[in-house]
Amino acid sequence: MNARDVAYAAAVEQSTGTWTLVPGETPEVRTRHVAKVIGIYEVPAYEYSTPKDLERREYIIQVAFPWENFGAQIPMLMSTVIGNISLGGRIKCVDMRFPKSWLKEFKGPKFGIKGLRKLLGVKNRPLLNNMIKPCVYTSAKMGADLCYEAAVGGSDIIKDDELLANAAFNTLEERIPLFMDAIDRASAEKGEKTLYTVNITDEVTRLFEHAERAQELGANALMINFLAVGYSAFRQVCEDPSVKVPVLAHMDITGAMSYSPITGVATNLVIGKLPRICGSDITVLPAPYGKAPILKERFLSIAHDMVMPLHNIEQSAPMPSGGISPGMVEEVVDDLGPDIVIGSGGAIHAHPDGPRAGARAFRQAIDAKMMGVSVKKAAQENEELRRALESWGSGRTGFDL
Repeated sequence: MNARDVAYAAAVEQSTGTWTLVPGETPEVRTRHVAKVIGIYEVPAYEYSTPKDLERREYIIQVAFPWENFGAQIPMLMSTVIGNISLGGRIKCVDMRFPKSWLKEFKGPKFGIKGLRKLLGVKNRPLLNNMIKPCVYTSAKMGADLCYEAAVGGSDIIKDDELLANAAFNTLEERIPLFMDAIDRASAEKGEKTLYTVNITDEVTRLFEHAERAQELGANALMINFLAVGYSAFRQVCEDPSVKVPVLAHMDITGAMSYSPITGVATNLVIGKLPRICGSDITVLPAPYGKAPILKERFLSIAHDMVMPLHNIEQSAPMPSGGISPGMVEEVVDDLGPDIVIGSGGAIHAHPDGPRAGARAFRQAIDAKMMGVSVKKAAQENEELRRALESWGSGRTGFDL
């Protein structure tokens, strides 16, 4: 199948046509509803010859779809752009561009970076998020104790792990009051506000019940494994007027959708643009500094799509995560700037002096970076940071998943 045939299938069979002409596909129907091939670009762009050992030629195909075909929603967008055509083999959706008329039907993040800063009273520096570790644990009280220590040490946000939501042995009804009490005590002691993003991921019918009940129990932020519940359900929670707190999007399952270089949907869409359009205030993304197997270029592309101008859609706060330790703070901020949330779990809870010291080490590294002081130099005057660097160094942790 040559590139023109693939382009034809991507346009016609993903809009008005099928494998053979049918009587109902009239010129009028095609004029209004058929997709159009905008361009076919060979990469590399061979001009006078091709290598003798070339196994296959590769192309980027650009197709324009009339958005009235699928409306202002993600499920039918995905079904249209990368639906049945994905069965064709070596076909990957690498990007989408959206018109202003389509985007204005979405509300986007309620808070975003600016709203989070205002809510927390933090003007310039990166925010610090801590994921409670172990990921899954039985005692909600133990988790609350860890929450208090990480929060009082300087974490701006405490996050449930994506693997713990409303388990029978650790329910939202039990966990939220304990965690919010810990958050309130820590916030009062350190003089800074703290958010707790409680994981409400569940069946769709329960998702909305959890969102309502979590707020009734005092939760001041929510978290959803957005790919597990689907973009549509995630959007409905984010846009619901009764949800008056920030919503964090966790990116598990991304690898299954994106990590093949020849099929699927690219990460800058799966994690970057689409959750933001749906309303994510904070979106977790895999960071190349620690344990996440991802190219730096892809990481930067994802983060870029969370913050680039997108008509009426506010920015989402990128939250790089996955094996990040205090020694990596300099590189993270150099790459993304200060308008981020730095996510850390193990490097806070496994700090030799406990999670309070682990959070302090991160804050010391962040403060040093914002003052133009190297993390290594700052460690000479800050015991918690020094101990962290002794444990994990000042670069990549050097392990993979």
